[in-house]
Amino acid sequence: MPNALLSIQIIPKTPNGEDVIPYVDRAIEVIQASGVKYQVNPLETTMEGELDELLAIVKKMNEAVIEFGSTGIISQIKISYNPKGVSMDKLIEKYRP
Repeated sequence: MPNALLSIQIIPKTPNGEDVIPYVDRAIEVIQASGVKYQVNPLETTMEGELDELLAIVKKMNEAVIEFGSTGIISQIKISYNPKGVSMDKLIEKYRP
């Protein structure tokens, strides 16, 4: 079982004040390509996996958004870590029908 959940909100600075959504989409593409379990939510995306792997994905996300043209990024991150395992499904099962 994966040992971590990581929720991230990417807040890119755009060169000319344009819409940030294409930059956020680019960051989400990095998550999709990684193969980890994830869930996109309105204000953040949550990933499930091994902590080291998730942190490496965060680094790649930031690099990809800069390569896409952002001049700077704030990444707000929340981590739930448990060496015995943690999962999105377990945390939200009581809220699902």
